[in-house]
Amino acid sequence: MNKPKIGVIGTPGKWSTEVLAERLKERTGYSLVIDMKDVELRLDTNQLMYKDVDLAQLDGLIVKKISEVYSPATEDRIHMLSHMENLGIKIFSPAQSMGKLINRLSGTLALQAGNVPMPKTRITESEEQAFASVREFGSAILKPLYSTKARGMEILTENDSDESVKATLAAYRKANSIFYIQQTVELDGRDLGMVFLGGEYLCTYARVGNKDSWNTTINSGGKYELFEPTPELIELGRQAQGCFNLSFTTVDIALTNQGPVVFEVSAFGGFKGALEGCGIDAAAAYADYVLEEVAK
Repeated sequence: MNKPKIGVIGTPGKWSTEVLAERLKERTGYSLVIDMKDVELRLDTNQLMYKDVDLAQLDGLIVKKISEVYSPATEDRIHMLSHMENLGIKIFSPAQSMGKLINRLSGTLALQAGNVPMPKTRITESEEQAFASVREFGSAILKPLYSTKARGMEILTENDSDESVKATLAAYRKANSIFYIQQTVELDGRDLGMVFLGGEYLCTYARVGNKDSWNTTINSGGKYELFEPTPELIELGRQAQGCFNLSFTTVDIALTNQGPVVFEVSAFGGFKGALEGCGIDAAAAYADYVLEEVAK
């Protein structure tokens, strides 16, 4: 019996993409890393071509990273994959599930509908309303609708003058169609990444920030550590990821003096936090999961 051929959509040369492709090759002898910018959807023949390979002929596609920077163009790539999925191609995670999380607002609304606790959040196109919300919150973060790893975020504090806040809002509005304003929460210098595979809990790691940055992302000098969550905290993560039906994901959770809150659910999830923080090869676990699913 021929072993299945699974392609990995991601960023060629990047560790998380390449390690997943390598884990699949170890199990099947086949490896293909796909850059979506070079993919062509042929609607006349219902082919999805990458170079000389028709991806529709593979047994499945894993989307590790659909683009380096989120934008409305990223949603176009999701639509291409969704069309092929409708024709019977197995895609991990499902295209509709990923699509909800490319835009921060749609992801937030799904969590809100699922009664998942989040920091206070306001959405508006009005600079006047945005200014009022920032002053009401005291300290707030402006978050672009299309961004990852805290890129493009702006923090405003109660110590900022009215003029400074208004100038920041005006500059932000020129680059963004709408204000997404979230009240800051008091962290103890860390937040949590809770990893789920096929809806089942895998592990939790902490991202511990350095003293020079307001956020804990690894891009800003943070590091990973193991964290042992309570059953109640695991259930919160399960509730959050359950809003999206993802094959593999990481739920970002903060522990505050008012209880835990969810920042966001990742459309793709990360492998490095599970490896460095928990000692778990999540790429290998994901490869095994996908191979089991395509065999059904």
